[in-house]
Amino acid sequence: MSLISPEITPEILNARSPNTMVAHLGIEYTRVGTDFIEARMPVDNRTRQPLGLLHGGASVVLAETLGSVAATCCVNAAVQYCVGLEINANHIKSVRDGYVTGTAKPVHIGKRTQVWEIRIVNEQQELVCISRITMAVLDKR
Repeated sequence: MSLISPEITPEILNARSPNTMVAHLGIEYTRVGTDFIEARMPVDNRTRQPLGLLHGGASVVLAETLGSVAATCCVNAAVQYCVGLEINANHIKSVRDGYVTGTAKPVHIGKRTQVWEIRIVNEQQELVCISRITMAVLDKR
């Protein structure tokens, strides 16, 4: 069963990014599958902390972006929307430059909540951060 519609493409998602934090940090969606969304983020002056390493907060922004967008792609946007309830992140490995890539996959898709796991890796496919976000599914009024 497809959770994410085949009509959702990286191009559609990237078109929603101008004038947002997503665009400011250089996050770009790269792949969309039936049960995942992937995006990459540069490790540069926008995303580094003072020691020159990828800022943990930037990793959390990437994770929350992926989890929120993926959750939204699983509901009927005409009648529902998703908001974050909780996010956690474990920072495993440091990165100084290049790109990191995050992939969001579902853990639980319920009527009122969703849980997504986001794995962020470096260009060598080494785990940099693992995150989990819980989303509330709300009805539009």
